[in-house]
Amino acid sequence: MALIESISGIRGTIGGNSGKGLTPTDIVRFTAAYASIILEHNPSHKIVIGRDARISGAMVSHLVTGTLLGMGCDVIDAGLSTTPTVEMLVTETGAAGGIIITASHNPRQWNALKLLNDKGEFISSEWGETVKKRALDNKFDFAEVTKLGTYTSYTDALQQHIDKILALPLVDVEAIKKKNFTVVVDAVNSSGGIAVPMLLEALGVKTIHKVHCEPTGHFAHNPEPLPENLSDLSNEVKLHKADVGIAVDPDVDRLALVCEDGSMFGEEYTLVAVADYVLQHKKGNTVSNLSSTQALRDITVKHGGAYYASAVGEVNVVEKMREVNAVIGGEGNGGIIVPDLHYGRDALAGIALFLSHLAKSKKACSVLRSMYPSYIIVKEKIELGDTPAKPKDVLNYIKKKYAKQPVSTVDGVRLEFDNDWIHIRTSNTEPIMRIYAESQHETTARNLVKKIISDIKEFLSNKE
Repeated sequence: MALIESISGIRGTIGGNSGKGLTPTDIVRFTAAYASIILEHNPSHKIVIGRDARISGAMVSHLVTGTLLGMGCDVIDAGLSTTPTVEMLVTETGAAGGIIITASHNPRQWNALKLLNDKGEFISSEWGETVKKRALDNKFDFAEVTKLGTYTSYTDALQQHIDKILALPLVDVEAIKKKNFTVVVDAVNSSGGIAVPMLLEALGVKTIHKVHCEPTGHFAHNPEPLPENLSDLSNEVKLHKADVGIAVDPDVDRLALVCEDGSMFGEEYTLVAVADYVLQHKKGNTVSNLSSTQALRDITVKHGGAYYASAVGEVNVVEKMREVNAVIGGEGNGGIIVPDLHYGRDALAGIALFLSHLAKSKKACSVLRSMYPSYIIVKEKIELGDTPAKPKDVLNYIKKKYAKQPVSTVDGVRLEFDNDWIHIRTSNTEPIMRIYAESQHETTARNLVKKIISDIKEFLSNKE
């Protein structure tokens, strides 16, 4: 069992003992702590909530709703929804904040509370620390009976979200209609099974084949949209001779694509392709995190813009995008942030922009992919186990061992080796350390990862 508090929210496995898993007690404590801050600092007591389709979603939603009402907050419930839809609904309704009930790409035993501010964006790390402290100290007061909150079910949020996507100047509905695309969708049996086909129909896509699109919460495969989890989608794309395959994670903020020949477009290149399209029409800067492909940098420079890197985590990317006035940004895990729409990762916006790009390029998906700089990212992870070593000890060791290499410590340790790089950091969402390496050659990237893992294991063995 695990309970993790980070900039990505309060995340844990369902069940077990309080404080060691995401139990009903923990859900109530953290929700109440968050609500207490809202009530102190915002005249609006409205809180938007929404959830993905995972099995525990309804249970967690009931607990969150009851707790908010008990704190005196007015609940606006979007029900089965997507993360970007809930983010946009916060500002649409003038709410003081929002709670998205989803563990994103984590397996079905996980769930989480993603906490939003009144801009529909993730709360700051400072705010998060205050929530954590109040939850652990039980520093919150519930409302008297005459001051309980009210409950409203909001059923139009997804349609409003789609309407705003269609209104984006760079979304070319007519171009998409003319191409008469055939599209296959894998929504891992979550809320994307409703949202993505609904968007595609609005874009004029008439031939849609659905794979794992029943929002039952029984994930048909590992919900993270990585190549090894998308074999069903790849096979269906080839079977139906589709133009493109679309995969989203359970809460629809990450987007991965499969080409017409069944090959992977690459989740890292979702943002690259969309950025290329945006920059062709709107010059400006771009941002991604330190673990994302440098292909975005190459494309940005090609279009005359400047590229900036942030620490991992949506809130960090958004902060940097605002700072440098970026026209497009996101994370290399398939998370696209379109500031003209809102400052949040949005797979639905990514789909609309990518299909516009694909239609107007008049190229097959695989040909479009071949036009971008070719880099290979190898992603691994390592658990520290029961050793006394802490993540910061590991990072300090790596930093000292490779002191002669160009290094960034903005987020963990990122080392550069000529045109290659490797990034070692503590995960925001799992009790692990992530290790990402990128090179133009897969063997080089894998060898970098192997070397760092060997270094870490050697360090850990000396600590036992």
